[in-house]
Amino acid sequence: MINFEDTATYKLARVTTAYRNALERHLGVIGLHGGQVFVLFELWKQDGLRQVDIAARLNLSAPTINKILKGLTEINLVTSSREEDDARSTRVFLTDQGRAIKKDVATQWIELESEYLSGLTDTERLILPDLLGKLKIAYTGAGETDEDE
Repeated sequence: MINFEDTATYKLARVTTAYRNALERHLGVIGLHGGQVFVLFELWKQDGLRQVDIAARLNLSAPTINKILKGLTEINLVTSSREEDDARSTRVFLTDQGRAIKKDVATQWIELESEYLSGLTDTERLILPDLLGKLKIAYTGAGETDEDE
């Protein structure tokens, strides 16, 4: 009989849950949560994205993106406007605060990695992003793009 606790799937699920909780704690210090920061990551790469493109890049549903953007708008990190030629399409833009918070996010991100990856060797720290990238491809069916790097 299989011992589920010894499988990679079990361990990955447990680590993912623990890491997400830690991420939420670190981002909470600056008033964000995990979903919001991933939207910000996309806008820091390319400001003015269409809402539908953000959803596609993050593999999230339109209602989920709507909720995240509403929260980011409420804390003045993004603003949005309808397309002139297609009122159904909305573009999302960073505010000055949305651009400025990148430094605070980077600080929390580095602290989180230092705290939770400190038990890994230098080689393991180099290999881990590649392994996780392969899992992402297997899960989403999409490869990493130059924009992801």
